[in-house]
Parts: sequence; C-alpha cells; structure tokens
Amino acid sequence: MLQLVFRILGPLDISAEGRPVALQGARQRTIMSMLLLRPGRVVSVDTLADAVWHGNPPATARNQIAICVSALRKTLKTAVGLDDLLVTSHPGYMLHTGEHRIDAVEFEERAAEGREAARRGRGDEARAHFEEALAMWRGPALAGVTAERVEAEAARLTELRLGVHEQLTAIRLEQGGHRELIGELTGFVREHPLREQALGQLMLAQYRSGRRAEALEAYRIGRRLLAEELGIDPGPALRELHDDILADSPRLTPADGSVTPAVAAAAVPAHLPPAPASFTGRATELASLDRLLEHQGGPSLPVGSIVGTGGVGKTALAVHWSHQVASRFPDGQLFADLRGYDEEAPRRPGAVLDRFLRALGVPGPQIPDEQAERTALFRSVLDGRRVLIVLDNARSFQQIRPLLPGTSGCCVLVTSRDNMGGALAGDYAFVPLHLASLGQDEAITLLSKVAGDDRFTADPVGANRLSELCDRLPLALRIAAARLAAKPHWTVRTLVARLEDQRRRLDELSLDSRGVRAGFRLSYRDLPADTARMFRLLGSLNITEFSAWSGAALLDIDPVDAEDLIEHLVDAQLLEPLSAGGGHVRYRFQDLLRLFARECAVAEDGEAELRAALRRACAVWLGLAKAAHRRIYGGDYTVVPGTAPVRELPDHLASDLLEDPMEWLEAERPSLTALIQQAARDDESGYAWDLTMSSVTLFQSRNYLEDWRESAEAALDAARRTGDRLGEAAMQQSLGTLEIIRWDHDSAYARLNLALHLFEELDQAQGRALVLRNLALCERHRGDLDGAVERGRLSLEIFREVGDHYAETHVLGMLAQIELERGNAQASLMLSSEAVAKSRGLGTVRAEAHSTVRLAEALLQSRDGARAEEACRRAMELVLGSGDRRGEAHVLRALGEALWCQDRLDEAESVLRGAVRTASEVPDTFLEARAAGVLGSVLMLRGDRAGAAGSLRAATELFTEVGSPVWRDRVERILVVLAEGEPVGSPQLFALVRP
Repeated sequence: MLQLVFRILGPLDISAEGRPVALQGARQRTIMSMLLLRPGRVVSVDTLADAVWHGNPPATARNQIAICVSALRKTLKTAVGLDDLLVTSHPGYMLHTGEHRIDAVEFEERAAEGREAARRGRGDEARAHFEEALAMWRGPALAGVTAERVEAEAARLTELRLGVHEQLTAIRLEQGGHRELIGELTGFVREHPLREQALGQLMLAQYRSGRRAEALEAYRIGRRLLAEELGIDPGPALRELHDDILADSPRLTPADGSVTPAVAAAAVPAHLPPAPASFTGRATELASLDRLLEHQGGPSLPVGSIVGTGGVGKTALAVHWSHQVASRFPDGQLFADLRGYDEEAPRRPGAVLDRFLRALGVPGPQIPDEQAERTALFRSVLDGRRVLIVLDNARSFQQIRPLLPGTSGCCVLVTSRDNMGGALAGDYAFVPLHLASLGQDEAITLLSKVAGDDRFTADPVGANRLSELCDRLPLALRIAAARLAAKPHWTVRTLVARLEDQRRRLDELSLDSRGVRAGFRLSYRDLPADTARMFRLLGSLNITEFSAWSGAALLDIDPVDAEDLIEHLVDAQLLEPLSAGGGHVRYRFQDLLRLFARECAVAEDGEAELRAALRRACAVWLGLAKAAHRRIYGGDYTVVPGTAPVRELPDHLASDLLEDPMEWLEAERPSLTALIQQAARDDESGYAWDLTMSSVTLFQSRNYLEDWRESAEAALDAARRTGDRLGEAAMQQSLGTLEIIRWDHDSAYARLNLALHLFEELDQAQGRALVLRNLALCERHRGDLDGAVERGRLSLEIFREVGDHYAETHVLGMLAQIELERGNAQASLMLSSEAVAKSRGLGTVRAEAHSTVRLAEALLQSRDGARAEEACRRAMELVLGSGDRRGEAHVLRALGEALWCQDRLDEAESVLRGAVRTASEVPDTFLEARAAGVLGSVLMLRGDRAGAAGSLRAATELFTEVGSPVWRDRVERILVVLAEGEPVGSPQLFALVRP
C-alpha cells in the first residue's frame, strides 16, 4: 500500500510516494482541510457545510457535501488504492489516517516531546525536537483555503508554532546563544510586536551581549505598542526584567554550569498523588490554569478553582497540572482530599492544618489546638516560601478559607462541585475553570489508553457511539474501557449494545461504589427537598432542553421560584446552563444525569405523581403552542378544538416568550415532539393529538415532515388505544393533509374519508370542514374539478358558519385556483380578490400572502402582467418577513410568469431559476416541476433550445414522480413544439404552460 503524506503547515499538499495528489475545486479543498484538522474525529455535515458556504449553507448542502466526499474518495482511491480513508460516521465524516502521515500531527508530537525533554532538564534533546517541529512549516497553515472555520483552526496551529519558537529560543538562551539570537529575535518581534515573551527574550539577549541601551529601548517601544494597540501595560514578568536590566541584576547573568547544593529536604513536602497514566487532552484547561503562575509573587494570593459535575475529571486535571508545574514551587506541594462529596463526613480544616504543619517541619507539640491559631501559624510558616497547595473535593468556601496562605509566592488550586466564585473573586487573584466533558477525540483517546488495545481504532463508529453514551465523562469512559479490557472477547459494539438500553446504562457504568451512579448520588443526597423534587421531575420528562417556566409547570409554582431551584441544581453541577435566548436562560441535562434523575423519580415519587407532573407540563406547553398558533393565524383557526386542559402562564411572561411565535415553536420543537411521544406512550391522548395539531404550522412551514408524521402517528395510536374518537379523527385529518403535501393523494383520500366519517359521527363541524377542504384538493388532483368545487364550496359554508375566517380565505383561494383551471378567469379573479380582502382583515401574514399569490394567478390568466407583478411583489414582502420558504417559491414562480407576460424575458429567466432552486430546497417537487416548465418555455423564447429541453425534461420527470399526468402532458406538448422547431409565439406558449 502506498503511503499518503498530508501537509497543511503551508498550502494544502497531498502526495503519494512523492507524486502529487490533486484535488478539484475550492469545496473539495475546504472539506479535506476540515477533515485533516480533525483526523480520527467525526466532523459533522453541518460543520462542513458551514465551512464551505461561510455560515450560510443552502438547503441542498447535505447532498452537495456527499457528492464532494464521494469525489474525494475516488481521488484518494486512485492515489493509494484504498477507499476507506474517508469514513461515513454519524453525523458526518471522518478521516481514518491509519499509517498515513499528517505534518500537523507530527508537528504537535515533536513539540510535546520537546516540552517533556525541557521539563526533565534535557536541553539538547528538547532543542532538537523543537527544531525538527519548526522545520515542518512551509508557510501559513492551509494558505489559500479561505473558510472561516479552517482559518480559525489554522490560527491555532500558528499560535502553537509561535509558542514552540519561543520555547526553542528560551533553550538557546540558556545554552548561551544570546549573540546569534539578536538578529532572529529582532525580526520576530517586529512581526509579532505584542508577544511579551519574545520581547523579553530579545531584551535578555541584547543585555547579555553588552547592548543594555538597546534592551531598554526595545522595552520602551514594546510598552508604547501595548498601550496603543491594547490599552494595557507590560505584564509583571516583562516589567521585572526591565527593572533587573536597570539594576544590572546578577540574576541576568548566564548560567556558568555550576551546581548549587540542594536544600535540605526535611521540610519540603511532596504530597501530590501520582499523575494519572490515562490522563488525556485538556490542553485549553491546562493553559487556563497556567494563568495562576502569572500571579505568583503578585499583590494577591493566586487561587484557582476547578468546578464540574462528579466524574468529569477535576482531580485528574488538578494532579496532572500540579506535576507539570511542581518545579515552580521548590518549597513543596501540599495535597489534601477534603472529602466534601464523600460518604464520609467532610474533613475539618483543623485536621488538615495539623497534617500540613507537620509536613512543613513544625513539631507536633508546637501545633496549637485552636483552628484559628493553626491558620495563623500555617501562614507564618509559609511566609516567603513558594508552595503549591491542592485542595481536592472541597465542600464550600468555609471549609477552605482556613487553609489559604497569606503570601502570593504560594498558589492554591481547589476542586469542587460548588462554585465558590462569589467568595473568591475580588479578594484573591482568582482563576475560575468550569470543567466540561471531554471532546470527542479526547474521549476516544482515553478509551484506547485504558482498554490498552486497538479495538477502538478498528471500529471508529462504535468508539464514537460509546463515547456519546458515556456523555464523554471521564469516569464513565474509564469504567467502559476497563470493562472492555476485562472482556477481551467483547467488541466495542457489544458494550455499545448494552449501553443503548437506557434502563441498563447506569447499571453497566456503576459496578462498584466508585461508579457513575454513586458519584451522582453524592451530589443529589444533600439537595434541599424542593430542589431535589425539581431535579427528579425534570428528569422524568423526555425533553433535552428547558427553561424555568417548564420547571414551574412541573412543581406548580411561580416561574421565579422555579428558576431559583433550577439555579441551585446548576450550582450543584446537576444541570448545565445554555446561552440565553430572548432573555430566558435554557438548561439541559447530560444524558447520564437525566437517567439518574428519572431513576430517583420512579423510586421516590410514584406513578401517580409522575403522571400528574406530565399533565402539568403538557398543559403549559399546549397553552403556549395554542397561543403561538393564534398569533400566527389571528385566532383559533384551521384546527380541531381539543378537550385537554391548558395552563396559561402570566401574561407578561407569555407575551415575552411569544414575541416571535414561529421562532418560539422552532426553539421548542425538540421538546414539543418529545412531549407528544411521551404523552402518547402514557395514553395521554388529548395532549398528544392537540399538541400535534398546534405544532403543524411549524412542521409544514419549516418542512419538518418526519416530525409531523411521527407525532401524528403516535397520537393516533394513543387515541385508538384510549377510545378517543375525536383525537382519532383529528390525527387522520392531519395525516391526510401530510399525504397531500407529500403527493400521495391515494393515501390522503383514504385517511380523509375515515376522518370525515368520524367527524360526522361526532357532529364536529370544524373537523368536517377541514376534511372537505382537503378532499377538494384530492379531487382536483384526480382531475375532477367539478367535484373539487362542490366539496370546496361545502367546506366554505361550514367555515363561515363556525367563524373560521382564516380557513375561509384559504378555501376562497383554492376555489379561485380551481376556477382558473376550469377556464373561468373572471370567477377566479372575483374569488381571489375576496380572499385578499378577507385576509387583510384578519391581519395575518400567511393568509394575506397565500391569497395575494392566488390573485396574481388570476391576473396572469387575464394577461394582466403588470398588476400580477404588483401582487407578487406584495406577496414576496410578506413571505420573506415570515421565513416561509415554500411560499417564497410559489411567489417566485408567479413573478417569473408575470415578467414573461410583460416580455421581460431576462428578468423572468433569473427569477424562475430562483423559483426552481428554492422549490428544490424546500423541497416541493410539484412546485419545482411547475417552475421548471415555465423556465423551459422562457428559454425557448430566448433561443436557448438546449437549455429549454433540459428544463422541460426535468419538469416532465418531476410531474411523473408526483403522479400528475395532466401537467406532465402539458409539458410534453411544449417539448413537441420545441422538437418541431417551428417558430412559436409568446402568447401561444404562455397558453400552453398556464392552467
């Protein structure tokens, strides 16, 4: 097998045994760059699309990405004979490098080896590694690939490169290479004037070379640039170097190789536990903790805080970092497990102080009994010393306060599940760090390290899924990997299958007292009763995200009180806050915590309380969904009234949430669909079908057709099980509407007739009218226009009787279209004009836009292109403002015809191409076919016979696909005219393409 070499430290370059492998086009280069930046990790299709289209991908992006990846696979297979380099793995693709090389990976490996050698005092070895790493660079990383996501990652690599350069320079300075470095550093600082470490290295090289004045001038220039560019002064290290140069401090003299005798070690504690062998990743977090070192010796004691949920790896991070920086604390390292979240009682500060003082050399008899006196002695002993103090598993600020020294030469690092920022910020040089789960690549690396074999490398898809099931939580990952290590005959998929069962997952990851469930219980056990109940009931819902008003519904309390309880859960690291939207913070569970919360709910609350909580939640979501529907439609129109009780939120809160009702529905879509499924499973039929019906506006306008089907079918099954005839009728009507949208008119006809029979049995007029309207659409599709008019007029009468004004305008527009197809242009014009007038009276955008397009259709039939264009322009304003993409496609198609009608063929072609594209993106196959047919006709008139033939054939295939023979025959007649080659006039062609 040939070996591929991928080079991204410069322009993208791929070669096989020295022969270049060429990629075709910017899209392929962008996609390959994204995959090379994350080798062995899944890059989602959404991320790739965002990179390729600069944050504005088209609706067809997924298909286009798939085409590009397929082309890349073909290119790579041709180069090396393998087609498994690019692996499809939900939700995207992964570059499986195997034995192939990536220069960026090798660069980071060499840099890490250099840092480790430097840490161990092996300067020559470190220098060799750093020089080898820097030699791999050929220019700016991925030069020429302009995607923002690629540029951001390239900037990270550039920052690493600059850091390695500075580390190499530091070693060369230590080795006495100050004279030869001056020229290099002068150019480097000129190129990167705000990098204080490089400026300091230049000053030191100049000083050691006897150029003291130049060193001071370099500082002056650097200080001025920092002030001008950033508005800040140089940092303490640079200021201290400047002062040392002014004072000719002996500390600036190069080392002469002599060894200073070691200080007696009797009073130098080294309490750190062993560094965890499987520690993985956390580069960003380690860099954040390094900020503590910047404050060492400053005006305030540096205190770092690592906060996170149980099992997220707080202790491992603290110990790993502490070992890395131990040399900065020559007077020792103190470590104490404060047992803040253990089965045992938390350790008393006085007992910890006793241990610390003895370790620092204080004889036992001299240690006072009083805690306050021990704290005073502890601070006195530490005065002038540089000691690192790690306080692990702290319960509260009160527990750690007596353990904080009074000198800034020391440094304190605290791990806890309690956020102590309110107590630490302001009085200390505080560096907070909230520790989240590992990234996907880090999680898989950890699994491989613990399991100790290649099962994860051999099955990257299974490895990805296993890490997801473990929430990428280090504790869960270690347990899962250890289980595989103990079961060499298991595959990764074996364990994945066991964890996929939500009822077993916590059991699989909680085999002893150190398991995941035990860690969660330690956080849960001390919650106040109301907070614990909130935790349980939130976990009982199958929703992924929620706001405070959701919790208020579950406990039947005020939303502000609910927010306080939820924030307590955030402080306890049992919930994660997400970004605020519209002023309302949203929260989410990690999956494992949600499973634990549900376990607690089943054990402590019982089925009756959980059923009541579900009803309360559904009542609030249903109330808001109905209110959103009313705002969009102008009333309780186009829906069958349900019987499930609703709960209204306070007016000010509901108005705030529903300021943009469609966006609220969009934001709550995952919760709405999850609640529908949960209500249906629990036989809460009334809530299931009413929530579905209230959400159809979103499902239809934003093209969430699978959500629509799954929700309606689940609600229909629940209605049948519970004997809810009204719900059964409503969902058959809803599914029949969906079948019409999907162009399956036979299925729609069958469902709608079932619904009609049920509504007639129940004497439900509104539901009967909705069904009759849709049956009219089916009759129209079948070509029975008289039958369509009969059913449409009957539905119109009922809608007028029940006062559904929105549905009335919709039927008027539908009848106008049918009359147009019957050849009654004047009747169509009258009906569509009436629909526009009534929709404007309703004040709803959707109704007015729909009616206005119907009016434009009638005007086109009368060859009044100017007025049709005016109507289309008005409709376009309405649909663009509401984000209705299907409506936009309708308007573009009608506008193209209006422009054609006025012989403005250039403009018509451009608009019609937009109509075809938009309809394909929605997707709406029938509408795409109509737009393609009109476009083909316009291209004929413009003399583009090849383009016309292609567009017309596409329209014929699409009409065949949706089962519309009438329209297919119409387009085929145009193709015959095109094939005959005889001149054809615009009016003749217009008559062929119109209904």
